Amino acid sequence: MSDLKIALFQTVQFWEDKMENLKHFEVQLKGLATDTDILIFPEMFHTGFTMSVKEMAEPMDGLGVQWLTKMAAKYDCAIVASLIIVEEGNYYNRMVFIEPSGAVNFYDKRKLFTLAKEDNYFSPGKQNTIVSYKGWKLLLQVCYDLRFPELARNKVQHENFDYDVLLYVANWPKKRASHWQALLRARAIENQCYVAAVNRVGKDANELDYSGNSSIIDALGNILAETIDKETITYHVLQKSELHQVREKLPFLKDQ
Repeated sequence: MSDLKIALFQTVQFWEDKMENLKHFEVQLKGLATDTDILIFPEMFHTGFTMSVKEMAEPMDGLGVQWLTKMAAKYDCAIVASLIIVEEGNYYNRMVFIEPSGAVNFYDKRKLFTLAKEDNYFSPGKQNTIVSYKGWKLLLQVCYDLRFPELARNKVQHENFDYDVLLYVANWPKKRASHWQALLRARAIENQCYVAAVNRVGKDANELDYSGNSSIIDALGNILAETIDKETITYHVLQKSELHQVREKLPFLKDQ
């Protein structure tokens, strides 16, 4: 089973300016490593974390998904991001996983951030999404979901784990960065999985600062890669053999 090269795209976001964001991203992606398997953007990738749902929402065949699909094909890698999607009059903070072939999987954020009144504008998702890609199983999660461990609880049956990698996209403020770091490590340890999490940097229209702290963490809770306070693409190769070794030597999840 092949290893998996993850690219964390920790970037600034221009507030509610889709075209400026996409133009900026295209410049930044020119240096993307050619052997990247999965490229991950922050939450609400081309608008920033906004409640302007009527102005910013798109259908699934709109600008955002079209652009992500184009980039997935161009760079021959899967791309992960979230954006505001409208369906049948409901708005969703939807995380998409788009393969180079154009195949799309998605997950709707289940835990809406009440402090920002996200629950007043968005409909919550009702179920998890696990994507199978290149021999790996990946669970999709968005920002505030991180505070609810029950959403990510991994299970094992007959040596078969529900998933191998937990993916988070976020707009998580700098003032709570210590929570972000601690919770990501906890999710990795308790679920015996890799965690790959991408947050934004810069300042938004609400004067909130973001330090990024985009990270890749192994099943023992070790931080394998972390980037703070700068715009960059960070890479790390996830190794299936190391994951198997942890699960075999420390079969904690079997005791559920």
